[in-house]
Amino acid sequence: MEDQAEATPPRHCDVLVIGGGPSGSTVAPLLAEMGYQVVLLDKARHPRFHIGESLLPANLPLFERLGVADEVRAIGMQKWGAEFVSPHHDHKQAFHFAEAWDKSMPYAYQVKRAEFDTVLIRNAERKGVAVHEGCKVRAVDFLPDGALIHAVHDDGREEAWQARFVVDASGRDTFLANRFQIKQRNPRHNSSAVYGHFAGARRNEGQAEGNITIFWFEHGWFWFIPMQGGVTSLGMVTWPYHMKTRGQRSLEKFLADGIERCPALAERLRGAELVNEVEATGNFSYVSERNHGSNYLLLGDAYAFIDPVFSSGVWLAMNSGVIGAETIDACLKNPAAAGAALKRFDRLMKRGPKEFSWFIYRVTNPIMRDFFMGPKNIFRVKEALLSVLAGDIFGKTPIWNSLRLFKLFYYTANVLQPRRAFRGWQRRRFNIRRVDDPAVGAG
Repeated sequence: MEDQAEATPPRHCDVLVIGGGPSGSTVAPLLAEMGYQVVLLDKARHPRFHIGESLLPANLPLFERLGVADEVRAIGMQKWGAEFVSPHHDHKQAFHFAEAWDKSMPYAYQVKRAEFDTVLIRNAERKGVAVHEGCKVRAVDFLPDGALIHAVHDDGREEAWQARFVVDASGRDTFLANRFQIKQRNPRHNSSAVYGHFAGARRNEGQAEGNITIFWFEHGWFWFIPMQGGVTSLGMVTWPYHMKTRGQRSLEKFLADGIERCPALAERLRGAELVNEVEATGNFSYVSERNHGSNYLLLGDAYAFIDPVFSSGVWLAMNSGVIGAETIDACLKNPAAAGAALKRFDRLMKRGPKEFSWFIYRVTNPIMRDFFMGPKNIFRVKEALLSVLAGDIFGKTPIWNSLRLFKLFYYTANVLQPRRAFRGWQRRRFNIRRVDDPAVGAG
């Protein structure tokens, strides 16, 4: 087989995309529409299960641009807001996207990712992308004028492509980051997730039926994501020390025990039935030292991931596909301007994680929790916060001064409550320690 692969000359294309998730299935059709010859390789075959079912309002204009708005509408559960439930407050707090700064994006969708990702990759095919499913990239050899990509199909056939540009959209596989050894554990965050799908979970009534609910509990938080067909995605995001207490318990038992530690969630799940196998994902938070080179880009989760609490993953992945397509087009059309295009790409790729991470790093802090459970719109800070929750951080919506004021209010509250702030800081340091750190203890 190796002799055959060596004897067969590589195919040629302008851009080769590794991975057919949201970022890969966004950048590929956009480039094809620009006239480039694009090949997309995905190791899986669609539909396939994936976690991360909650989308943001900022996704909707992009669905229109890609031409998939009607298909996503057909498979999506409308999500008009997000709710937070705290064990330290006697009420739940709802945030409605219609109250954000920009009132034109009042809802989003909850989707089964197997269906959603299939819509996107089939759209890429319709737009002229050469899609190869069940085809896993084995190696990428970079050349002065592009790259040579080696892959193997499910049936054992080996194939190679020579491309002018390579896009790593491999998600949490982080293909190029691993190859370059530039993937780093995020020192400022560290969480794992245990999750499953349930039938028969009690939902809100009326328009709020599709709202995502975040339940805080003593060891992290839970997501509760209603989807079509009566299925609800439920996940426990927790810290390393708590994962270490699992012991010999099955993931299903560990998740069930966690649910019982959160009475408000347990009540919503009374009589609900688990309908798939419980899975877990560790090392949720990481970042790569760089996101591009002269002839390659890292998009979405292939570059960085922080935490799913604000449902930002799919939006940042798809938006990176838009930015990536613009960048590659600029580099290939005018090599003299490539440096400026790549610099812009780097800046925009870092903006999303930066803006979301400030809140993510503090969302379990008791003072921040008070802010979320009792929001006020002084100087439009609530509208600005809702714009962040909606994913509206890349456009021209003038939210930044109000966000600065929100942060000032938060820091002032910490100064006024020094003991509480210090205990919160201490607890966070303990939470994000690695499980092999002796200071964490045996749990």
